Amino acid sequence: MTDLVTARLLLHPLSVGEAEQLMANEPDGSARWAPGYPAEGDVSAAGRFLTTCASSGDPSPFGPYEIRLRADRRTIGGVEFHGTPDEHGSVTIGYGLIPSAQGKGYASEALRALLSFARSRGVASVKGDADHDNTASQHVMTAAGMRPVGEDERVTYFAVSWTSDAM
Repeated sequence: MTDLVTARLLLHPLSVGEAEQLMANEPDGSARWAPGYPAEGDVSAAGRFLTTCASSGDPSPFGPYEIRLRADRRTIGGVEFHGTPDEHGSVTIGYGLIPSAQGKGYASEALRALLSFARSRGVASVKGDADHDNTASQHVMTAAGMRPVGEDERVTYFAVSWTSDAM
């Protein structure tokens, strides 16, 4: 699968080999990791991906993507689908950036690209959540077109849906 390209970013689909390197914190010669990458969330995403690959096969294109800057190809974070669409055509997403890349609009740009990609693949809805005190993540989802749809004692839930006639 090829990279998803935005104005400033490349969303690179993670391969099994790249996920193994992430888990070992050992980039190969072609990987360019910005200082602070991988973060704990990136390692967790790689682990979930490897577990899914081992148990039910590669979920691509509904797996994890590295967020890379187009200018220098350095990896600054990740964005992922938490699995293939369910029986209702819904997927859940997650994302994260290293601290030095936060506050520059990269997360919203990456999420918009992932949402557009999901829609083009026939996904009916995308869901996400953010802790109540994580206003930055809430702003990212809102900026990408997701809307609050509920909350519990810990998180606010967000979603975006498309009807089949709107595609």
